Amino acid sequence: MSALTVLRGTAGRIDRQTPAHRDRAVDGLRALALLAVPAGHWMLGGFTLDEDGALHNASPLSAFGALAPASWVLQMLGIFFLVGGYASVLSYRRRAGSTGAWLKGRVVRLGRPVLGVTAVWALAAPVLYAAGVPEATLRTGATLVVQPLWFVGVYVVVTALTPYCVRAAHRLGGWAAAPLLASVAVVDLLRYGPLSGSVPSWLSVLNVLPGWLFAYQLGVSWGERRIGRRGAWLLLVGGAALFAVLLLVFHYPASMVGVPGEARTNSHPPSLLVLALASAQSGAAILLRDRLAALLARPALWAPVVVVNLSAMTILCWHQSAMLAAAVPASFVGEVTGLTTAPDSLGWLVARLAWLPVFAALLVGIARHTRRFEGPPRAGRGAPALRRTVAGLLAAGFAVFALGLA
Repeated sequence: MSALTVLRGTAGRIDRQTPAHRDRAVDGLRALALLAVPAGHWMLGGFTLDEDGALHNASPLSAFGALAPASWVLQMLGIFFLVGGYASVLSYRRRAGSTGAWLKGRVVRLGRPVLGVTAVWALAAPVLYAAGVPEATLRTGATLVVQPLWFVGVYVVVTALTPYCVRAAHRLGGWAAAPLLASVAVVDLLRYGPLSGSVPSWLSVLNVLPGWLFAYQLGVSWGERRIGRRGAWLLLVGGAALFAVLLLVFHYPASMVGVPGEARTNSHPPSLLVLALASAQSGAAILLRDRLAALLARPALWAPVVVVNLSAMTILCWHQSAMLAAAVPASFVGEVTGLTTAPDSLGWLVARLAWLPVFAALLVGIARHTRRFEGPPRAGRGAPALRRTVAGLLAAGFAVFALGLA
């Protein structure tokens, strides 16, 4: 039996086991947004070697400003929060117990993989150091590992706000997200407007919650059937127009991710440009939903979507580790194009594209052992509270190290 026959059989089995009520388009959007995370980090992140052979973070965007539009495609957190809001409101409606019990279940599903990756790295770091990996490399790696995990904390907070988002959707429909957009616009005006010199730097933190809640609220309103095609067109056209005005008139940074050496960044915390992009992406997603559902009726396309969704947190938590699994050994060899050389040439870009399948293969290998963290705790095993406590202490210690506090 050929490998192709086996894959077709597996895809067909997955298709037959999918419940008829499953929203394939929403799952497809979630998978697309998930895969954009490693693709973005792998393509827009690089390393340099110092004289001691230690790895340091570097970005090709520093040398290739023309690559900034690629970040508009790879920055799909707006879609992720849109789909998250949509899925959360459906789950919230079907909850069997209290709101607190519903929220606890969702937090546990998000928290276990985060606890797992940080605890494993806390144990691995001393071993790697003893094996000769420089401390600077370990700090670089720790920073990369925790970099995507901020998303989980924000996502937990916005998920906790689901009941309030539902009420807002019932009262205001799709316009429930408008006050969040206005809030970010006001903070941006204070940060970058005529009064920017007298505004404290911490003010930007006020954009974190409304900035990411914006797309989540759109998802809740969509799930409550308060956004139709007319609203989707408004989101698409209005978001695209606002995006263009912010770039061309108000000179917002073109990159959706931070560029080393630049004074302003769009994503940390989110600026109005992030919300404009999320609006346009959300409108397009809602408009394309039926076409996407039709495409995913094909078993060969649907099966990968199922696999990605079942491994969502594993992909998020471990994709940086997969890149490090290639880069750290290469650092002992020396300069390896696309891995440990400065990302400042076309040769680096071509080589990095060639490395992407290697990173993906390493992630698959890692996921075979770490995906267990996505499942519920195994019943019948002793001292679960002690294990959680130890894992929590290890994770906390690793976070302190990654954040440069130790």
